Amino acid sequence: MANLLRKATALTGKCHDITAEDADWGYVGFGLYKLAAGESVAEATGDREVILVLVEGKAEITAAGHDFGEMGERMSVFERLPPHCLYVPNDQNWQATATTECTLAICTAPGKGGHSAQQLGPAGITLTLRGKGQNTRFINNIAMEDRDVADSLLVTEVFTPAGNWSSYPSHRHDEDTYPDMTYLEETYYHRLNPAQGFAVQRVYTEDGSLDETMSAADGDVVLVPKGHHPCAAPYGYDLYYLNVMAGPLRKWRFKNDPAHDWIAQRDADATTTG
Repeated sequence: MANLLRKATALTGKCHDITAEDADWGYVGFGLYKLAAGESVAEATGDREVILVLVEGKAEITAAGHDFGEMGERMSVFERLPPHCLYVPNDQNWQATATTECTLAICTAPGKGGHSAQQLGPAGITLTLRGKGQNTRFINNIAMEDRDVADSLLVTEVFTPAGNWSSYPSHRHDEDTYPDMTYLEETYYHRLNPAQGFAVQRVYTEDGSLDETMSAADGDVVLVPKGHHPCAAPYGYDLYYLNVMAGPLRKWRFKNDPAHDWIAQRDADATTTG
């Protein structure tokens, strides 16, 4: 059985520390701190670039010799406000001191020295509708390819209303065959509202060599090394997840599962004719 569902290793402090080596892949890393007001953390980026995401709460942040002041606004991720985020290049240092209770995500991938430290949000991030009907969800694109703000990282937030599906129709991005497809590893950091809920996520390949269906609780991380990876929010529970993707090329090109592509085609046709 693949070790794709990762539980938090602590309730406070560094709750997740998923390295590329630990995930047994080549690009994506994901960490998460839960801090009380007044607590500080500091890390060196080494050979990796970093995007810090203030998931909840506020913190004073310095990075790469610059003081970015107090960052953060939303106290609950389900406020759906655009996140405060900071890009830190490789071979630099960053420090955060929480000014309220704070949940701070650390998204990492190989850095190439091509970008400078900069604040990425909330400016430039707009909540966007995607999908139709029970496939409706809302996206905060933090650092997708339309924003030239990173060397490797692609980062986005998704809000899925209760009873809806997302990352659907099932799709994969696990072959380096651009422009047909790009190879991208991916992590999902899940949150539920109310917090006692769960999400359902399936990670599977068309040949059946990988087929895992997981119940992700509030605060869990799911790894997607390959294959399709749809998820669903049960009735009564809103779902949030933070996606981190990276691979050899910073572009997002995917293919739908042929068994379910008719859904995407139907919806596209309805949009065109309607």
